[in-house]
Amino acid sequence: MSVVLQFRFDARSDTGRVRTNNEDSGFAGPYLLCVADGVGGAAAGEIASATTTYVVSARALAHPGHEPGRLLALAAREAHAQLVAGVAADPHRTGMATTLTAVLTDGVHSALAQVGDSRAYLLRAGELTQLSHDQTLVQEMLDAGRITEAEAAASPYRHVVMHAIDADEVPEPDILMLALQPGDRLLLCSDGVTDVLSAAALQMLLGLDARSMATDRIVRAALDAGSRDNVTVIVADVVDAPGIVANGQVLGAGIDLDNVVDPSAVRPLRSA
Repeated sequence: MSVVLQFRFDARSDTGRVRTNNEDSGFAGPYLLCVADGVGGAAAGEIASATTTYVVSARALAHPGHEPGRLLALAAREAHAQLVAGVAADPHRTGMATTLTAVLTDGVHSALAQVGDSRAYLLRAGELTQLSHDQTLVQEMLDAGRITEAEAAASPYRHVVMHAIDADEVPEPDILMLALQPGDRLLLCSDGVTDVLSAAALQMLLGLDARSMATDRIVRAALDAGSRDNVTVIVADVVDAPGIVANGQVLGAGIDLDNVVDPSAVRPLRSA
């Protein structure tokens, strides 16, 4: 039996101490990790995030072994099509949108897809690297040298996302090919975590030996630090192991299929 790259994971989504409902969704499996965060202030964020997570995970499970970057890009566009259908079916959903951060491996090649500001990090040999790049107004201003890191952290506009998966525009995710190695540890999380925890804190907590302990401590630390948002955390170790049939854990709003626009419409993509 061939040995391939896979993820061993622990994952949790918490409504938090301020919000009354969870608009985060996620999925963690041996080949796919993803977090989707319904855009704050928009209608039906839980519908957008749950539908997007459902589409991406369904694609990954239906097409094992396909080129990860291309599959994630196609899935993001299909999620957009589902949100278009969702708004057409219920105009009260107008404006719904979500972030998407996903890591997919075919066992050899791995890719990150990024839309919005949910983040992905890599811990390798004790050093933490942020893999994703926030698609926010504040990040654009920071990249252009118009504000400092300190000003960015305090900006009232730091949650204004410049790109999202919605019903208005076909998304073009940033795709980054990843050179993952056995022994790497990945963290995917919503901004309910990164709004309140520094990179140094994440590095320390992610370095805990047990994945379950790292997940629990990151969620607890975010809540104790005053996070006012939903908190979703996936901690995954990269391993070499014999190939297995993929399944996974659904998180947050994605657990309730009533939040998915049309599960029956998600069928295998012939072009994948």
